[in-house]
Amino acid sequence: MTKTLPHATKIVVMGVSGCGKTTIGALIAHELGLKFTDGDSLHPVENVAKMAAGTPLNDADRAPWLAFVGQELAGAGNGLVVACSALKRSYRDAIRHQAPDTVFVHLDGSRDILSTRLEGRSGHFMPAGLLDSQLAILEPLGADEACVVLDISAPVDALVSAAVVRLES
Repeated sequence: MTKTLPHATKIVVMGVSGCGKTTIGALIAHELGLKFTDGDSLHPVENVAKMAAGTPLNDADRAPWLAFVGQELAGAGNGLVVACSALKRSYRDAIRHQAPDTVFVHLDGSRDILSTRLEGRSGHFMPAGLLDSQLAILEPLGADEACVVLDISAPVDALVSAAVVRLES
């Protein structure tokens, strides 16, 4: 059943590669009656090529991408769910600069779970070898950030239900 929120909602489903951002983000969007965008589709071509070659992005590489993510959220009058890594506080701040009322849903998990998921994934430009670089720069959400943190060891349906309940409260 689709639930409609009483106001526009801007949600970023965040975390490192392999945590389930696209899967969980799309399901949350469906449950809340919102549009979903995979933030990977907003990366400039140069970023995709760099990651596909196994080279981690730096902050300068990410800046235009984060601006695109923020613009997408800011322009989403009826709300939007975006899958976006948003690993550092400064990245989340860049998104909030464009869309201040954004709520972040962090899909958190152990390196073992993430590595196993990445090893089983095919057809994605982000190689498993970049997991450690992402984990190294991941900054936990601050107490002052609107957020929901979920442990990805739970089943998908439980994660989506927990996210929806927390987002609606």
